[in-house]
Amino acid sequence: MKLNTVSFLLVMLFGGFSCKDSTPVTPGIPTPTMFFAKGADVSWLTEMESTGIKFYSSTGTQTECMQLLKNLGMNSIRLRVWVNPAAGWNNTADVVAKAVRAKALGMKVMIDFHYSDTWADPGHQTKPAAWAAQDVATLQTSVHTHTLAVMNVLLSNGVTPDWVQVGNETNDGMLWPEGKASTNMANYAKFFIAGYNAVKTASPTSKVMVHVSNGYDNALFRWNLDGLKANGAVWDVIGMSLYPSTANWGTLNSQCLTNMNDMVARYGSEIMICEVGMSWDQAATCNSFITDLIAKVKSVNNNKGVGVFYWEPEAHNNWQGYTLGAFDNSGKPTLALNAFN
Repeated sequence: MKLNTVSFLLVMLFGGFSCKDSTPVTPGIPTPTMFFAKGADVSWLTEMESTGIKFYSSTGTQTECMQLLKNLGMNSIRLRVWVNPAAGWNNTADVVAKAVRAKALGMKVMIDFHYSDTWADPGHQTKPAAWAAQDVATLQTSVHTHTLAVMNVLLSNGVTPDWVQVGNETNDGMLWPEGKASTNMANYAKFFIAGYNAVKTASPTSKVMVHVSNGYDNALFRWNLDGLKANGAVWDVIGMSLYPSTANWGTLNSQCLTNMNDMVARYGSEIMICEVGMSWDQAATCNSFITDLIAKVKSVNNNKGVGVFYWEPEAHNNWQGYTLGAFDNSGKPTLALNAFN
């Protein structure tokens, strides 16, 4: 086809014609690729390694665990922080050692502050022993000081956390009894704000997360987050846990999607599923569950669904009584984790 002068100029200006329909192709700014976190909480890893446990690829090649997860498609690592744990695991030094390893692999890092010397979850929010006698104002200072100190050690070791949870599964608040949300929502908010401010002081780019379990429970999330908001708290990300059975995962995934979209409409926040798990010996069903959940999170309105994390997939051989990992008893990943690749 012979081009006249005008057509030639259009070609030069707009980059040519579509071969299909001769419609001018208007140049545009490339759409940035949204980062979607596919990750795992591996906080048990150093403790497991200390007992001689090793990990293997599906073909039997011994492989460092984080590298193995990266090979399976994961790009992020989540690590819990305890204040003064009796055995030392999950204290600041242990967390930093694991975070440095993740960073060296090019993986993003999420830090999960429990504000306890041990597990914090919907049924347990026990204050650290050193904080046991403190009043509300002093507890706020302790939250701020602890958070800032851990963040600064991470930063000094070259790790800037991408996400930071202020509290773990704080369905009914944190630092009980003072911060129990059902009896004193204002104190819960004060403690959350203290942690939020400490994170932002150390690392303004780190996104702060409020984490509530049972991602399918819209009423719980509205009550908790409305209460925080009414008492002056702000956050960047809403974190959810989701642990369905093999029988109800489809229903809970659908309910979780409804809840995620409601959270986006209500608060404008990004949403992340930061804990999932299913029995290790139901790998095929778990694969279907996670594959469907990742698709649903990616479909959240306004591109606000930003990631899915498996909780302690490396746990196997009934490690500490936990059976919802995603490795078999020979230390190899199960089919479940193929959902991340």
